[in-house]
Amino acid sequence: MSSVLKTGINKRKIINDPVHGIISIPGDFIYDLIEHPFFQRLRNIRQLGLTEYVYPGASHSRFIHSLGALHLMIMAVDTLKQKGIPISAEEEEAAMVAILLHDTGHSPFSHALEYHLVEGVSHDKISALVMKILDDEYHGRIGMAIEMFTGEYNRNFFHDLISSQIDMDRLDYLVRDSFYSGVVEGSVGSDRIIRMLNVHQDKLVVEEKGIYSIEKFLIARRLMYWQVYMHKTVVSAEKLLLNVIRRVKEMVSEGIEITSTPAVDFFIRNDHASLNLDSLNEESFRLAQTLLKLDDNEMIASIRLWSEHSDPVLSDLSKRLVSRSLFAIELGNEPFDESKVDGFTSMVVNKLKIDRDMTGYYVFTGQVSNMTYAPSEPRVQIMSRSGKLNEITEVSDMLDHKALSKEITKYFLCYPKELRNNTE
Repeated sequence: MSSVLKTGINKRKIINDPVHGIISIPGDFIYDLIEHPFFQRLRNIRQLGLTEYVYPGASHSRFIHSLGALHLMIMAVDTLKQKGIPISAEEEEAAMVAILLHDTGHSPFSHALEYHLVEGVSHDKISALVMKILDDEYHGRIGMAIEMFTGEYNRNFFHDLISSQIDMDRLDYLVRDSFYSGVVEGSVGSDRIIRMLNVHQDKLVVEEKGIYSIEKFLIARRLMYWQVYMHKTVVSAEKLLLNVIRRVKEMVSEGIEITSTPAVDFFIRNDHASLNLDSLNEESFRLAQTLLKLDDNEMIASIRLWSEHSDPVLSDLSKRLVSRSLFAIELGNEPFDESKVDGFTSMVVNKLKIDRDMTGYYVFTGQVSNMTYAPSEPRVQIMSRSGKLNEITEVSDMLDHKALSKEITKYFLCYPKELRNNTE
């Protein structure tokens, strides 16, 4: 084995994972990255944000998810090598590094605050920045991993393993989120899917005998989105959190004194929308270093401080979030009638004594949407024994490709629960 993947005795660690069993750390460098503060921070970032408000067992972290994705990447690379796909030791390590670090850019509560603490910037963009900082720290050793992560490496199937409709990220989080939430419909045979992977014309494909596993995977993903990820109470909790952040930023812009933890303070007081994260510079480096100190615990500590603020709206919203006194939420297939929204708005003013210009924090509408199978993304290709490729929707006799490829949109209306049984 190449020296790139040799493991020192003191770093030959194994991890007990309730989902995959034993996860072995494949080398010194991977071990060092796991021990790095950027990765250790993920211990305090919940994989499913505020979903534990609905499913109390769903409190697992981005840390164990990333280790699970690493484990699946090791399996996938080993499978492809056994099928004659040439993969060098350097490429193998780079693929493992890319999937290990793919979530290092997440904000507290994962997707709940994405685009809101660092305005308009995805966690993928920040993850790439973290990788660049680590690449500089480790003298260029992560360069290939960054290219695989961003899709710039000259062998495209590596990017497919990291980010596609059947990547190692999705294969881990579906089975893991199913396990911890207790929603058994999300359980999929990730091991079998990986054993059915192959490469054709530099793209990741699934061998014909794996078609039933892919069908189950897509159905499970659809069920998990509406039962877990977009459960209406989860949506209510996340919107309440966003309203807390919105109120804080509004007060900061008005010069009102706000007490937060230092890391949270940095992100709520600075506009990062115009920040260039494509290269290392003083500002991007500072953002990444402050991110190291920002996790769920920091955010919760700040929200507790805000719950004691003299501003009645911020205090009330924060107390509701901390105590899980969430807003009532209604879902519909059409936008809600304005008269209904106005009715709840009037009740907020008359019964809760909230100033009319603050009612938007208490009564609001919006929409959530999901597409199980995105035809605009690289499609899942099934390879027959003769080597012919067909898209999964062309050869599956179970999947309704029109339904899976259709974006499902649901509209929501949120308002305080204490108004649920009130009428004007």
